[in-house]
Amino acid sequence: MKVQTEAAPAVRRIGDSRALLEVRDLGIALPASGDRRMAVEQLSFDVRVDEIVCLVGESGSGKSMTAHAIMGLLPPRVRLTSDSVIVCEGEDLARLDDRRLQAWRGSRIGMVFQEPMSALNPLQRIGAQVAEALALHQPALAAAAVRARVLDMLAAVGLPDPQKLYRAWPMQLSGGQRQRVMIAMALINAPQLLLADEPTTALDVTTQRQILDLIGRLQSERRMGVLFITHDIGVVADIADRVIVMRHGRMVESGTRDEVLLRPREAYTRALIDALPGRRDGSARRPAERPPLLRVRDLHKRFVSGGGPWGRKREVTAAQGIDLEVAEGATVAVVGESGSGKSTLGRMIMRLIEPDAGEILFDGQDVLALQGPPLQAYRRQAQIIFQDPFASLNPRMRVGEAIARGPIVHGVDPATARARALALLDKVQLGTAAADRFPHEFSGGQRQRISIARALAVEPRLLIADEAVSALDVSIQAQILELLAGLKRELGLTLLLITHDLRVAGEIADEIVVMRSGRIVERGTPAQVLAAPQDPYTRKLVGAVAGTGLLGRLAPTGAPNVRT
Repeated sequence: MKVQTEAAPAVRRIGDSRALLEVRDLGIALPASGDRRMAVEQLSFDVRVDEIVCLVGESGSGKSMTAHAIMGLLPPRVRLTSDSVIVCEGEDLARLDDRRLQAWRGSRIGMVFQEPMSALNPLQRIGAQVAEALALHQPALAAAAVRARVLDMLAAVGLPDPQKLYRAWPMQLSGGQRQRVMIAMALINAPQLLLADEPTTALDVTTQRQILDLIGRLQSERRMGVLFITHDIGVVADIADRVIVMRHGRMVESGTRDEVLLRPREAYTRALIDALPGRRDGSARRPAERPPLLRVRDLHKRFVSGGGPWGRKREVTAAQGIDLEVAEGATVAVVGESGSGKSTLGRMIMRLIEPDAGEILFDGQDVLALQGPPLQAYRRQAQIIFQDPFASLNPRMRVGEAIARGPIVHGVDPATARARALALLDKVQLGTAAADRFPHEFSGGQRQRISIARALAVEPRLLIADEAVSALDVSIQAQILELLAGLKRELGLTLLLITHDLRVAGEIADEIVVMRSGRIVERGTPAQVLAAPQDPYTRKLVGAVAGTGLLGRLAPTGAPNVRT
């Protein structure tokens, strides 16, 4: 049984005169313990037939709360104000009880969440989860018809081998494939309105491009209305018909995509655009020629899993003959998709993963030969910042103690370590009062600053930043990049930046190294790699960066360049 789709119109219209969704005077009140009284205040907008409306803003702007309010999924103790109106297909969703709202969710309104691994049941096969969404709203369908519809939907969202994926577990899929499954679940009942809450955050640029193209294609085919929530101005430039900019729960600007991005009226909108990596004016200034602090030679690593009498052995090559040099005081960015081996490279340099073969030299010292106290001493000189600061911080340890712990382990007396922690909290612009708070009391960007302070507490010479800004808002991302660049200048650090975002690499790096399937396929200055890529894979990465077409028409911002 084929999934029925409506043919796309010959000429794309910027919306239909008929509104699918009308939001009027939306107010979302927070509990008394919240950091402000209202999460959203007096928000009004429409989403029309055959239109993509982007809600854009930083974390805490209220954009995700708005989507959850539409779906009736607000957290406990968070409530709509009495004058809120949410009309969809003539019915005010703000006045419906949970039972009647359940009939809307997944049937007339579909929703794609930010983190598919959290939204998918890890103990249920993919086919069963998609089928459940269909059977819940169309219980009369026979089992064979349900299976056929699910297979057709998996194919429609571009998943390879739907028959095989039907029986797969979520953990066996990549991040992009899991997001496609979430889109399939949201669209299986052919809703006219789709809410997409940060569906491309932290994805590789190529996977992000695939998801954006998929949503755009399905929206056009079905002439759906889409409310797309994102903090990434590049994504907005690629997909939006109309844009609503939110800050602290209020709308600060709205209009067509070109009006808002090319002719912004508000300073906050301009600041969001200016924060997009890769737009700052200025040329790269390479540090003075110095001998390599870090030298990697012919590094190899292969992971083997499975095997045995009942399973097939799976082999993944993460490093194939990698040669890399990082001069003291330089910033080198290692770029590639998930599975390219870039994070494995960083972990091998830190000796968190042992290579199969090769050589790692730090200031002429053979890192792979180190054991015991010499290895501990090396790890004082080389530190790593991980992607998820919340997972890497002990939730039961106060921030000041977490930062001081490293120096204490390396022999610094507790009073001196505590004083150093307080000074570093000031240096990363959090203030000394942050020392007595716990990690959960901070935002994502603030937690990343804490992770940076913790890494710097042992006074390293080499800092490895492994996807340290990939999941942050563009404005917070810009702040962290500027902070890293400033600390690098002030402390004389050498920086190895691992990222999937070419915009970030171009913003801060002296040299970009591109990896694919464990191999280095291209290297050069940002101007060489980004403006004139030689390898087909690099050209593919550059072409996949969101927003380059529209935002390339903007003049450079003239904001201070964070490149060192």
